[in-house]
Amino acid sequence: MKKKFLCTDKYEARKLASLVFIKDGNETFITEVLDVIENEIIVGLKDKSAHSILLKDQRQAEEFTDFIQSVIEKQHKITHAEAINDEIEIEKGI
Repeated sequence: MKKKFLCTDKYEARKLASLVFIKDGNETFITEVLDVIENEIIVGLKDKSAHSILLKDQRQAEEFTDFIQSVIEKQHKITHAEAINDEIEIEKGI
């Protein structure tokens, strides 16, 4: 399943791409979504830190949260993530 998300700018898209996908092992650094405040997502990472990601609007934030949930629950794995300008394309599989 492939999905595109719009971030507020290319910096946020690159940041999300780097957090969402580790090439070796098709893993993600993200272990949980801690909070969603309008268009801002606060994620918890494997190293126990938390990071903020700004998506274009609240709908994008909600769609990303829904998309990443099955990865957090280990039902899917991220197989590809690429940031192009302010957009990120993420692909997940079993």
